[in-house]
Amino acid sequence: MSDHILILYYSRQGSTAALAECVAHGVSAHGRFEARLRTVPAVASTTEKTAPPIPPQGAVYCTKSDLEECRGLALGSPTRFGNMAAPMKHFLDGTADLWIGGALAGKPAAVFTSTGSQHGGQESTLLTMMLPLLHHGMLLVGLPYTEPGLNATTLGGTPYGASHVSGSRADAILDPTERELARALGRRLADVTDRLFPL
Repeated sequence: MSDHILILYYSRQGSTAALAECVAHGVSAHGRFEARLRTVPAVASTTEKTAPPIPPQGAVYCTKSDLEECRGLALGSPTRFGNMAAPMKHFLDGTADLWIGGALAGKPAAVFTSTGSQHGGQESTLLTMMLPLLHHGMLLVGLPYTEPGLNATTLGGTPYGASHVSGSRADAILDPTERELARALGRRLADVTDRLFPL
């Protein structure tokens, strides 16, 4: 098993990708783990359409090996009506073989999301993203209120995971507090992973 923490996300407008980069920086800042960024292909409305084997930009597509071999996982998705986006759900629905084999059991996991509005379903999306991770036997890591940003934020950031309010046009950049909370989530995930899997 390699010493990497997988940051697996889906992003359509770039906001969730920006959060993923901040989580990855937090993981890297810990010093022990490689932060491995991966994404999932979009889901087509017709079964005859296929995604290119390599995305035109951004992270490469995640494989089951990336997931199976990771020491920890940060899972990110924009919200879709208070739930994770279909491409991420579709990918997770295809991991029954890993579930049967217990490949993710006992590994730590964290979640993050981006929404278009302040009350656009951040917390419900984060909570529903946790459900398949619990079924896989993963150990959930959140953000404690010892992180000063949780009490200071006026946009994204919850104890359930990092988040961002991207605005109705998805053009708002991460504010400093959202950015720091995402980094803090990555650092905390790496720290917990290190404690669970010491050298």
